[in-house]
Amino acid sequence: MGIEDAVHGSTIVTPGKATILALGKAFPPQLVMQEFLVDGYFRNTNCDDPDLKQKLTRLCKTTTVKTRYVVMSEEILNQYPELVVEGLPTVKQRLDICNPAVTEMAIEAAQSCIKNWGRPISDITHLVYVSSSEVRLPGGDLYLAKGLGLRPETQRVMLNFSGCSGGVAGIRVAKDIAENNPGSRVLLATSETTIIGFRPPSAERPYDLVGVALFGDGAGAMIVGSSPEPSIERPLFELHTSMQHFLPDTEKIIDGRLTEEGISFKLGRELPQIIEDNIEGFCARLMDVAGYSEKDYNKMFWAVHPGGPAILNRMEKKLDLLPEKLNASRRALADFGNASSNTIVYVLEYMLEENKIARKEDQKGNEEWGLILAFGPGITVEGILTRTLAV
Repeated sequence: MGIEDAVHGSTIVTPGKATILALGKAFPPQLVMQEFLVDGYFRNTNCDDPDLKQKLTRLCKTTTVKTRYVVMSEEILNQYPELVVEGLPTVKQRLDICNPAVTEMAIEAAQSCIKNWGRPISDITHLVYVSSSEVRLPGGDLYLAKGLGLRPETQRVMLNFSGCSGGVAGIRVAKDIAENNPGSRVLLATSETTIIGFRPPSAERPYDLVGVALFGDGAGAMIVGSSPEPSIERPLFELHTSMQHFLPDTEKIIDGRLTEEGISFKLGRELPQIIEDNIEGFCARLMDVAGYSEKDYNKMFWAVHPGGPAILNRMEKKLDLLPEKLNASRRALADFGNASSNTIVYVLEYMLEENKIARKEDQKGNEEWGLILAFGPGITVEGILTRTLAV
């Protein structure tokens, strides 16, 4: 079957194309309500700066986040009080917490995904693991494989420090593996925690408060493979065409560094504007593959990594998208915050849920063709032209 058949409404999987066969997610036990975050953060960091507190209060409202999950707890702060002392070298302590925490969450998300998939874990042939929250050798991919009980011959790929674009980058890599290894089944897992960059508030680093108000922890997983087994597997999305593009001379806009105090991030104020200025051309190249033009934005579904409300608002305005087109992204942001590489899994799950509700109510639901998008350090844009197959 060719692209022409698919455009006209068929939900038959295109031969040779990778599909997402199952999704899964996991979170740490601490649920943070955004309305209580400010008081808790300043109490835990022993800070009483009223100006910084007021600034964080404003940011917490503008992020549109309502709830988040975090690894950080009072028990951890009691065990590692140096985490809230400015200037102390704490990278070892942070990694002692982060490395096992992200592995535990990744294992839980992968197990949930494998259960949803319905095939035995021994059928997994490849593992792609994404995280910007751990540093060790061997990498977390080995610890994840061991924790899950994957076969020793499972082929592994580790993607470190891809930031918010890491989830879609991982899908792109899993897609390539699946399409170039017939019969393979790729487990993609992502896992992140903000402890690696947790710091006390400082007037010298006001931009840190954006991260405090926006980011959350968690893990995501999916199984990717081509030629689904019809009696067992239920393909959810077809990954038709992938693309990556970096914007020259924008390396400092998302600037992250591993220091003695953990990871420090700086997000340029101009990030939403840069994405707005470049998103049309990138999307046009992917949409053209399916025979769509710039006039057809609202004929597609949009699974966009919610880096923040400003990015979603700029995209919606630039592409003249109907408000409901970014519903899943906005819901994921509100419920989980920006959980970096994981968040695209949560967006895709919400899209499937909304489609199911629409079908029950005898509504049309989302369109068959759509784009999966994310933006990360570089500035790097990751995109995948996708068909929904869950009917």
